[in-house]
Amino acid sequence: MKRPALSVVVPCYNEAACLDVLHARIAGAARAAVGEDYEIVLINDGSRDDSWPVMQRLAAADPHLVAINLSRNHGHQLALTAGLDLCAGEQILIIDADLQDPPELLTDMRATMAAQGADVVYAVRRKRAGETLFKKATAAIFYRMLDRLTDTPIPLDTGDFRLMSRRALDALQSLPEQARFIRGMVAWVGFRQVPFPYDRAERHAGETHYPLGKMIALAFDAVTGFSTAPLRWASHIGLALTGASLLLLVYIAIGWLTGTAVQGWTSTMLVTVVLGAVQMFVLGMIGEYLGRLYIESKRRPLYLVADVAGPVQGHARLGYSAHEGAKDPA
Repeated sequence: MKRPALSVVVPCYNEAACLDVLHARIAGAARAAVGEDYEIVLINDGSRDDSWPVMQRLAAADPHLVAINLSRNHGHQLALTAGLDLCAGEQILIIDADLQDPPELLTDMRATMAAQGADVVYAVRRKRAGETLFKKATAAIFYRMLDRLTDTPIPLDTGDFRLMSRRALDALQSLPEQARFIRGMVAWVGFRQVPFPYDRAERHAGETHYPLGKMIALAFDAVTGFSTAPLRWASHIGLALTGASLLLLVYIAIGWLTGTAVQGWTSTMLVTVVLGAVQMFVLGMIGEYLGRLYIESKRRPLYLVADVAGPVQGHARLGYSAHEGAKDPA
């Protein structure tokens, strides 16, 4: 199979208002970079608006466009996984559908990749237009906390917007875990990775699909997927409380020997409540990791494709695609 020079992979959820402009801008950027040797892969992640009919219309009019309709909403990271699994390009650009990341940077990103002999060019945000101070502050805290906690260095102020070589993508797709944090996984696979600074634009239309709750869930996936630090914290807290309990035991023994009466029950209840809270925290942290092990042990497909429109050149290695028949996710 002759691979196209470029694949542009775009996960979409309720992005009907953006799709026409998105398609036009990505197609223009791809032609400027590689001529006609490209494909655009749009993934409909269980959208509730008219995203899928719009994708079908665009695919019918453009032979470069592949539209993939997942069976339900799988979440951004698994939708992106589906697109990466089913794309076929020698180079792969990952970009979101909201046009905050300008596709016109593709030519410069390819030039950076060629000049530095890199396998990954990851975009680093210098400015974040149209975002609230709260969103900027929480994002800054998230990335810096993640850098401190994880065992794998993950670049600061980066999203999934990046250009990858085929060999880097193949290495990424060899990682079959369910709880996926793509930017961290890309950092983990290694190869030569270089930054590309840019200014992020405002969202073209609609509302963000990453509210605070989803950001917290993504943070949990990132920390538990790339670090055992929470478990170490739990053990350290347990050791500290063991030491404190021994000191309390010594204090009680001295009071008993000297005949000093223990006044009231407030201190006893305080210690009981603190110990109980810490025990629940430790058990909860252990449960978080055990839950992820349970999910991984099922070895379910990472995504399910219901329909496709356009010439799909990739194959579902990590998921199931109805148009191909059953695939072994192993």
